[in-house]
Amino acid sequence: MREKMSTETSATGSFGAVTAERGICFGGDYNPEQWDSSVWREDVELMRRAGVNLVTVGVFSWARIEPSPGVRDFAWLDEVLDLLHAAGIAVDLATPTASPPPWLGIRYPETLPVDQDGVRLVPGSRNQFSPASRVYREHALAISRDLAARYATHPAVRMWHVGNEFGQVDFGDEAAREFRRWLHTRYGGVDGVNTAWGTAFWSQHYADFDEILPPRRAPYLINPTQSLDFRRFTSDLLRECYREIRDAIREAGATQPITTNFMGFFALVDYRSWADDVDVIADDQYPDPADPQSAVDIALTQDLMRSLGGGRPWILMEQATTAISWRSHNLPKSPQKARLDSLQAVARGADGVCYFQWRASSAGAERFHAAMLPHAGADTDLFRGVCRQGADLRLLRPVVGSTVEAEVAIVFDWSSWWAAEEPARPTERLVAMEQLGRWYRQLWRRGIAVDVVAPDADLDRYRLVLAPQLYITEPDAAAALERAVERGAHLVVGPFSGVADRNAHVLIGRSPALLREVMGVSGEEWCALPDDDVVLVGDWWQQTDGAAEASILGERLRTDGAEVLLSYADGPLAGLPAVARNSRGAGAAWHLGAVVSDAVLSKILGEAAAAAGVRGVVPELDVLPDLLEAVQRGPVLFLLNHGTEEQRIPVRPGLVDLLTSEATDHVVTVRPGEVRALIERADS
Repeated sequence: MREKMSTETSATGSFGAVTAERGICFGGDYNPEQWDSSVWREDVELMRRAGVNLVTVGVFSWARIEPSPGVRDFAWLDEVLDLLHAAGIAVDLATPTASPPPWLGIRYPETLPVDQDGVRLVPGSRNQFSPASRVYREHALAISRDLAARYATHPAVRMWHVGNEFGQVDFGDEAAREFRRWLHTRYGGVDGVNTAWGTAFWSQHYADFDEILPPRRAPYLINPTQSLDFRRFTSDLLRECYREIRDAIREAGATQPITTNFMGFFALVDYRSWADDVDVIADDQYPDPADPQSAVDIALTQDLMRSLGGGRPWILMEQATTAISWRSHNLPKSPQKARLDSLQAVARGADGVCYFQWRASSAGAERFHAAMLPHAGADTDLFRGVCRQGADLRLLRPVVGSTVEAEVAIVFDWSSWWAAEEPARPTERLVAMEQLGRWYRQLWRRGIAVDVVAPDADLDRYRLVLAPQLYITEPDAAAALERAVERGAHLVVGPFSGVADRNAHVLIGRSPALLREVMGVSGEEWCALPDDDVVLVGDWWQQTDGAAEASILGERLRTDGAEVLLSYADGPLAGLPAVARNSRGAGAAWHLGAVVSDAVLSKILGEAAAAAGVRGVVPELDVLPDLLEAVQRGPVLFLLNHGTEEQRIPVRPGLVDLLTSEATDHVVTVRPGEVRALIERADS
């Protein structure tokens, strides 16, 4: 009840203050509204047994809090928060705004989103709202203000969580109105839109803003800049929704950190533009247990999250203990694999490890989605594994607040990604995320830490800078890359880079526009390559290095001073440069004018790293054993074995494993599925 609540603020001001108090946060989404109150006390007792110290409450509780318009029922939530606080379990209190109750859409159909075909969606699922709807936003603000006013000083509340997995897209009239407003702000007038969109093409000239619509279904291809701007608009609109609720929480007197959960390399929201709006980066990650390379891909995502926060610790807000329910075929995880996934996040900078959800739902669309407490209850291998994780995370307290230091930057930009994958390009087989993953994998297998940065980021701290595909290249970004090379960094740029400006207009002149001088090459055409891989040749390549081939896309290049390392042996570009290196200032730039085979990519990135003076965290090994991951976070060297073979890894003497208290000598054994967390012995 309200009168039981403490008037003392539980505000911490930062996530770092939360972890300084509690250590690594461990828990998950808790949805007590799905259960009778008699279950809540059992939940709390089992949470304590598992070492849970943080739960997210209220994400999908709008209909329970507001069963009919204007009615508020907080009594059940009062009881839940008091129970958790009495047990010493902190709460990340969520606004329930991600899933409006059915009455909102039925009474106000304009709050429901419209898809690209013009079909208005209906209630009965989740995320059924238009972020452009003023009516939705007024109701979302009202319930958020009341929630914050009631619980801003509740002693259980250590964090606030706005919405859930923002990613809603609306093509309806509400969105059209807001899109025009956004365009007016961006371009000033309709003439600015016509210029930016190149509407002289296909007679698309607009005389008035009222003529402009979202990129709905059309007879043929949509204007690519219209599509790009609508993506930018949608991301900004969702950020407006987040910001106004965040501000309402602050206005109610809450000073705890406020966040929302990202979704990795999510195509519908530019998380870099959101990063400064959240007090701590939080992310949901669901790697596929069927994919043996998923550990590499999720490591890239975790490096992105750490980078978005400027290197500060982040939270793994959601993951699965075993099988999820939304793929067509859902392989389970073992408790050991679930532990490995959690500790991988910690190794890459997470100070919070949470799951969806605490107790498995018995009804609803996610009744077969895994949870920390399964349908079978606590007497299960799964729950015993959860308890083991809680104990492990307590042992890892020495890493709290520490960082992963990187000397390598990978350049990644959402707008460039969006624009590069519009239809009607030389090939649709060139997929930006696939190339990003291939490049990253070469560093992962060497134990080299990476930051994922914006194109115009300050690159002074990096020795090696990689741009796998920088389709949009703006002057500031080009200047930053050139400065990095001049001062001594090594730069590696992939194909189909330097193609377009910020409006996705192809830059006039030889490519890569704005980067030609630093790269020492220039091109005149982007060419889709035949299905049979094209052989590459050159004195730089030795037969023992493996297959030197190009596929998918090549550039018709000439050298403008760069040293040609590989040329095309056959095919439409026979005899022309494919890979070149250009010394400039104190550094060098490598240009990959084609999608090259893994063997070529490995040699290029390995040589570039060596030339830049970058080594992995296991310097005795140029390349780590397959699926062995090595990360240095603060004082702790993490070795994680994602493979099926036992590995023996050379390490410096004088280390002890935080997880087992075992002292090591010059070699440490890492069994399949296991993790070693090595720190200097106090007496060494």
